[in-house]
Amino acid sequence: MSVKAFKLVSVVEREMLMGDKNYINIECLECCGKNLYVGTNDCFIFHFLLDEKVSTAGKTTFAATKQLCKYLGLKKPVSELKAASALARLLVLCDNTITLVNMLNLEPVPTGARIKGAVAFALNENPVGGDPFCVELCIISAKRRTVQVFLVFEDRVQILKEVFTPEQPCALAVDGYYLCLALTTQYIILNYNTGVSQDLFPYCSDEKRPIVKRIGRQEFLLAGPGGLGMFATVDGISQRAPVHWSENVIGAALCFPYVVALDEEFITVHSMLDQQQKQTLPFKEGHILQDFEGKVIVATNKGVYILVPLPLEKQIQDLLASHRVEEALVLAKGARRNIPKEKFQVMYKRILQQAGFIQFAQLQFLEAKELFRSGQLDVRELISLYPFLLPTSSSFIRCHPPLHEYADLNQLTQGDQEKVTKCKRFLMSYLNEVRSTEVANGYKEDIDTALLKLYAEANHESLLDLLVSENFCLLTDSAAWLEKHKKYFALGLLYHYNGQDAAALQLWVKIVDGDIEDSTRSDLYEYIVDFLTFCSDQDLVWKYSEWVLQKNEEVGVQIFTKRPLEDQEKNINPDDIINCLNKYPKARIKYLEHLVLERKIEKEKYHTHLAVLYLEAILQLKSVTPDNGAETTELLLKLRSLLQKSDLYRIHFILDKIQGTDLHMESAILYGKLEEHEKALQILVHELQDFGAAEEYCVWSSARRDARYRRRLFHMLLSVYLGPGSPDCALLLPAVDLLNRHPAEFDAALVLQVVPESWSVQLLSPFLAGAVRQSVHTRRMTQAALGLAQAENLIYKYEKVKQKGTPIVLSDTKVCQVCQNPFCEPVFVRYPNGGVVHTHCAANRQPNSNTTQHPASSSNQT
Repeated sequence: MSVKAFKLVSVVEREMLMGDKNYINIECLECCGKNLYVGTNDCFIFHFLLDEKVSTAGKTTFAATKQLCKYLGLKKPVSELKAASALARLLVLCDNTITLVNMLNLEPVPTGARIKGAVAFALNENPVGGDPFCVELCIISAKRRTVQVFLVFEDRVQILKEVFTPEQPCALAVDGYYLCLALTTQYIILNYNTGVSQDLFPYCSDEKRPIVKRIGRQEFLLAGPGGLGMFATVDGISQRAPVHWSENVIGAALCFPYVVALDEEFITVHSMLDQQQKQTLPFKEGHILQDFEGKVIVATNKGVYILVPLPLEKQIQDLLASHRVEEALVLAKGARRNIPKEKFQVMYKRILQQAGFIQFAQLQFLEAKELFRSGQLDVRELISLYPFLLPTSSSFIRCHPPLHEYADLNQLTQGDQEKVTKCKRFLMSYLNEVRSTEVANGYKEDIDTALLKLYAEANHESLLDLLVSENFCLLTDSAAWLEKHKKYFALGLLYHYNGQDAAALQLWVKIVDGDIEDSTRSDLYEYIVDFLTFCSDQDLVWKYSEWVLQKNEEVGVQIFTKRPLEDQEKNINPDDIINCLNKYPKARIKYLEHLVLERKIEKEKYHTHLAVLYLEAILQLKSVTPDNGAETTELLLKLRSLLQKSDLYRIHFILDKIQGTDLHMESAILYGKLEEHEKALQILVHELQDFGAAEEYCVWSSARRDARYRRRLFHMLLSVYLGPGSPDCALLLPAVDLLNRHPAEFDAALVLQVVPESWSVQLLSPFLAGAVRQSVHTRRMTQAALGLAQAENLIYKYEKVKQKGTPIVLSDTKVCQVCQNPFCEPVFVRYPNGGVVHTHCAANRQPNSNTTQHPASSSNQT
């Protein structure tokens, strides 16, 4: 994957160095700021001043101006140059001697300070000393297997350490106390302070040129076996994957995030982020490659060139233009260290957004969604791709320069409807996710309106969920869109959410009446009833009450019966509702049942009205069908329940209406309410011959009365059974059953007086056994109660004696402890300490927590 990361720019051409002297070759380079130093094979040092220029088109050029040319007089090649800018000194290695010269005039320091016997050297860019006026220098000594550490000052040098190595070093780099050395057969890390060494990996110095380069704090780049560029830390481990070089690499340099390598024919560029080769530049006869403060300089024997990096942002944009999203993102993340934080954040967000649109265009929706989220995309950028989704009132304008190359979704999908559908489905999902997050802040109207349009167009079930929850859909745009797609029920919901309940109901009523079509809800009538039930607009409720009752009066009445209780009590007069329901008898009964049975309103007119309606409905049904059908039976049960449980209706009025009908059970209940129990029982026994009902009558009539009242009713029933008007045998069995089933409800002595003498003991044996058992039980319970009362009385007597204690003598000489006056009458209050006071003194005295004692007893004594 090629990336144009660098371009090669000529800096020093052949003529500037040697003119027509072909024998002169470049041996070494050093660059410090704008100062470029070139060492040659004929012992000369050239000093150039570099002037960088950038054209309006973005093209970078360098103009090199020769400042000085200095001959060292040793007739040996200048092997190495290093600038110590803090000291204004240039360290020159020539003929195994390091000489200190002035950076400006290239003259040796007056003291003649130098280091002899040096094969190669390296500056410690992470010095361990704290002196800002010296530099640390490590050299490979001409002595066998020795590395020396020096401190270099402006005009002198001082040896600091001498370290011995297992083999002869060939190349070195230094970071702090750590030396990275290329020995004859292997690379090692050596701590010159402790002497501890760490083997890295083997290599053969006879076959290839070693490369040892410090690339960062405690990290080095090495030329490994098999053409690998290996990264190693001072701990002897690699935290990055190696890069693949050619076998004959000559030099390497670092320009983050790239590693640049030089061989005999090419300059190759690899990324440190993904270890992939990004660029290859043809470059023959090159033999020097170094980096100086961000500048990568390469040289042949005759000329000097600079690899000018293209701006990282341009490289990233080129990658995005080629749809190489992953590489662009990796490069963008790697650029963080080279760009100011605020600028990087702005740039990186935009790159993420661009990458998101590239993935979106390729229908990679999951990847696109994550990129949009990470890049904090203004969601309107995405919505604007979809025609007509943004509200007409939106003032949104796409950002410039644009994040993508597409005019709209049709261009992006080239009219492929399947792709369009997928894109719309993605947008629905994405908008639904972001509408409740910070991404939606400021754009909620645009997001919700777009989401509504997508749901309506796709007939999506979430349309209704959107409209019944909190939303920011713009009414004008949304209403037109819903009407266009015939989503009338949803349009009603939109009207309701915006406070236009009248418009909503008008639409829904038209749907139910068939004036317009919308099959969203098959139970729309019930929905309207429910809506009106909780509607706070009373005018709307009354306006549509006739309509809902005409459709189904039993369901429609729920707009009154199921309203919130507080609303019923405050805003609606039940009499008005009853008048409204006069044309709807079933609804009227339902409403009165609601008032009487559910709300338990204790008003005679409602109870009486409900009973009359029950009665009229029953009589009407009986006039049509004499036999009791299911509806008649249900109404009879309701009427009986009301007559039994309610004490508020007009009994005589109802009784008059029942007279002359066959509603004997109801007549009996009414007579019972009038305390005319004998009439009631006569009806139950003689007319209905319902003996079980007669017994039940005795039970419910005495439900809230004492045992004596209940016993009187049961005796009355027995008298009806055994009365003179009763046939001899017809009521014999019911009377026996009554006695045997309820022996506890009768006075056995009275029963034995009224039963016929012809009845045998065996016939009444269950009654007699129960009566005896009840009598014994009552006697025992009475004895137990008597015993408890006596015990309690004994306790009270004991307490009284205990309270009396020692007798108190009250005489004419006894005075009140409060007022000090004698007692005029034998009434006093005694305190637990034995003191006595007048009753009125005890009552008027203010209590004191420290001195006052409450009276223990009060008594009259003489």
